[in-house]
Amino acid sequence: MLRRKSLLWPSVFALGGVLVLLGLGSWQVERLFWKQALIAARRAAVTAPPVALPAALEAARGLEYRRVSAAGTFLPDRELFLGATDADGHLGYHVIEPLRLASGAVLLVDRGFVPEDRKLPASRAAGEPRGEVAVTGLLRLAPLAKPHWFLPANNPERNYWFWVDIPAMAAAAGLERVLPFYIDADKTPNPGGLPMGGQTPLDLPNNHLQYAITWYALAVALAVIAVIFLRRRARGEES
Repeated sequence: MLRRKSLLWPSVFALGGVLVLLGLGSWQVERLFWKQALIAARRAAVTAPPVALPAALEAARGLEYRRVSAAGTFLPDRELFLGATDADGHLGYHVIEPLRLASGAVLLVDRGFVPEDRKLPASRAAGEPRGEVAVTGLLRLAPLAKPHWFLPANNPERNYWFWVDIPAMAAAAGLERVLPFYIDADKTPNPGGLPMGGQTPLDLPNNHLQYAITWYALAVALAVIAVIFLRRRARGEES
């Protein structure tokens, strides 16, 4: 009886650990299918024919990453700066520039990346078009709240943004009638080379299969170790 009792709790803990590890593996499998569907949907949206610029958020919800075009006049004195790095890891900014449409509404346009030393519009004057322009890019929906807890808070006073917050950006720039979505400009070169458009991240990391295999392997390893331990304990041997 004493020996059976001595095996009870090690067995319970081992079984619980194996079940937890199997659960984590299964969760990663679910995440794998979710990520694959997300990647497929994004690829389908990017390669789909262009659509007209929606007028409201409800119409935009099903159009994220679809190509759209807009015509209007840029407001260079209202530029907003989103902290970013380029493909080589150099620090800089994404220039978020308001585009006033013929209707009077304002559309925020992520025109692309500029290095730190080219932040001021005067340092890239060739890339600041005057008069009416046409912009083509991917429609984007801004997050409703800070995307990750580890992101710093936006700093409207310094005009330094870590994530797109359209209402806060509109207030900081003194803009009204701002549309509740924005667009990422495509790779069409700007005069002078800046800003560099086409910065939308389209390749999503998908490591869930490796994670699932890791959790399942740990479950098998724990089960094997538990069986060996319990057999030795049952024979009165020290583990």
